Amino acid sequence: MPKLKTHSGTKKRVKLTKSGKLLRRHSAGNHFLQKKRASRKRKLAIVGKIVGKSRKNIKRKLGV
Repeated sequence: MPKLKTHSGTKKRVKLTKSGKLLRRHSAGNHFLQKKRASRKRKLAIVGKIVGKSRKNIKRKLGV
């Protein structure tokens, strides 16, 4: 069976940690920041974890 290529869009957006967890950024934190509350902008800056069924699918896209 041939090797699978990694999905280039996924590898740009998701980081795989040493322990195997997947980290991602929140959307909507780059522009139109003037109208967003400060608390909302702080929450958008926190890196989120990917859990559940989507974690398995994304790991497959990364070739892990």
